[in-house]
Amino acid sequence: MNELDDFRAALRQPPGEPFAEPDLARIMRDGTRLRRRRRVLTGTAGIAAAAAVVLVIVFAVQLRQPSPAPVAQPPAPVSVTPAPTTSRPPVAQAIGDVVGTGIRTPAGEIVLYAKAVDLPELPNVRFGLVAGFRSGDSLEAVLVSNETRGTDLSFGFHATDGGEVIRDQLIPVFGYFSGRAARITTTVHGKTVDAHLATWTADATVVIFWFDPAQVPDSAVLTPLIAYDADGKRLTK
Repeated sequence: MNELDDFRAALRQPPGEPFAEPDLARIMRDGTRLRRRRRVLTGTAGIAAAAAVVLVIVFAVQLRQPSPAPVAQPPAPVSVTPAPTTSRPPVAQAIGDVVGTGIRTPAGEIVLYAKAVDLPELPNVRFGLVAGFRSGDSLEAVLVSNETRGTDLSFGFHATDGGEVIRDQLIPVFGYFSGRAARITTTVHGKTVDAHLATWTADATVVIFWFDPAQVPDSAVLTPLIAYDADGKRLTK
């Protein structure tokens, strides 16, 4: 018997200990986990490889493009923000004192004051009367009335106006009388109504007057105005 025969005889001998049966379920489960993990790793590797290719291509393009020549930039303009101001638009200068009527509204107290007038067609009219609102130190004119013929200081009544709603407020009927009037009246529905009076501080011979809107709602209800002096003498017809 040669060596080959001895090797064949050894193969035919049964093993000293029997082999255990293979655990097919465990082998398949482990194989599945290996495949899944491999799939994730393959996907990650593919993404990384693709990113590497993109980076190489971008880098290569950047290498091929010449760097642009630097462009001189003009100096940036310096913006200067003006300081905030609290000044109000100028209000036409009142001639003499502003007369408060005591009528309070959401827009302020209704006031009357004289204002200069400069109209070529009225050379003898140098001022008119303004009705407006006063709130704090500000004046807002809403109605201006002046003489339209003759002179502004001729004896008698001038610039009678008012009795209309402006900015949701009823402006009282007002005007001025050139002469030393101590009382001014009118008649509304047969009842005598007295006006409020204030001597114009720019000329003591001029009296500014106005009526309570509750008593004289508009100028249409007025009868001719009457002025009296301090002695009760009637000054007008």
